[in-house]
Amino acid sequence: MNKITGETSDGYHTFNELYAIRLAYNVALFHEWYQQGIYSVHKSKKHGDGEPCFDGTYFVVMATLPSGQISNHYKLKYWNLFQIEEREQADVWDGHSAEDTIDRLHDLPIEL
Repeated sequence: MNKITGETSDGYHTFNELYAIRLAYNVALFHEWYQQGIYSVHKSKKHGDGEPCFDGTYFVVMATLPSGQISNHYKLKYWNLFQIEEREQADVWDGHSAEDTIDRLHDLPIEL
């Protein structure tokens, strides 16, 4: 069995590329929501329980949509990419999963 790394590819993109794309989309979307004041959006180096994110080398970004929270964690080196509200600690996590995040994003109203 081959070891899976950031350079593992599906034939089109590596995991590293996909994570970089996710980061870029997340930055753009959260910045837009923050600038427009559409949803509560923030970043924090601590989870809602006051504990540092993972080993203290990550932070969390979170948005609260009408259907609930969505969030992602990133390494601290990306902190300044997110020009959004900074909080001492993030909101308490509502238990959302990756599937919940996808559903909540799909449920957003889209104006054409």
